[in-house]
Amino acid sequence: VGIALTFGLTVLAMIYAFGDVSGCHINPAVTLGFWAAGRFDRRRVLGYILMQCTGALAASGAIRVLFPLNESLGATVPRGSDFQSFVLECILTLLLMLVILSVSFGSKEKGLLAGVAIGAVITFESLFGGPVSGASMNPARSLGPTIIAGDLQHLWLYLIAPTLGALLAVPLYWVIHRHKLKE
Repeated sequence: VGIALTFGLTVLAMIYAFGDVSGCHINPAVTLGFWAAGRFDRRRVLGYILMQCTGALAASGAIRVLFPLNESLGATVPRGSDFQSFVLECILTLLLMLVILSVSFGSKEKGLLAGVAIGAVITFESLFGGPVSGASMNPARSLGPTIIAGDLQHLWLYLIAPTLGALLAVPLYWVIHRHKLKE
């Protein structure tokens, strides 16, 4: 429960701290989802993703320095099969992206409760998915610790599944909200 709350509350705080500056894009899958939805300028996508991954690597490097005996550094690894984890990561990120698209305007969150909604989804999904896949939902979050720890075996899963989930959320969002989009 503690890890799930930490994930959700951290994202909630980051949204309120940086949402009006950058849209709080700390997840490459979400950035790609916004791009696919036509809410994010394609010329900015690569720069955002590079900075997200650089931040993840820097944070993981700092954790390595502070806690040198921690071998995994919080790397995301499947606890179920690769297939189960892939499907679950895809579904978790799809649901996360649906909520983000629903509580955002353009590529930034709208309203006072957007951060609460997104943080709550991350908390609940971490509680549910954590025991099976680690509930990453974020390629950068998995990339940093995996590279610094040097165990790349499952990295592909955490790069592809969340990205696929975020991209699949876009047409589903359009179908669900088609009445609003016509207005």
